[in-house]
Amino acid sequence: MRDERFCKSECSLTRAVGKIGNKWKPIIINILNERTLRFGQLDAFIPMITRKVLTEQLKELEEDGIVTRQSFSELPPRVEYSLTKQGLQLLPIFRSMMEWNSAHEGTIMPM
Repeated sequence: MRDERFCKSECSLTRAVGKIGNKWKPIIINILNERTLRFGQLDAFIPMITRKVLTEQLKELEEDGIVTRQSFSELPPRVEYSLTKQGLQLLPIFRSMMEWNSAHEGTIMPM
């Protein structure tokens, strides 16, 4: 569940972290990396997440304009998720974070 205190902060970094800074959202965004996936595919890519939490996270990402949800009038119902233009802009930031982690993996950072 979203902590609205972060989203209403005066600090733009705090607001940004409030939108994407929980346990699952960066993983979801990274998996949607320039491709469209159905709910079941996303669920299979992240076996540790419950379907309820995945649904909540996708809904919040959609509300924040990071993910788009397209539903099709078919039987059985089909829903696809993809990144918006705003969501795609996060990918280079995530790549930089992964590169930083690789460069510093195994080093002990002082607290």
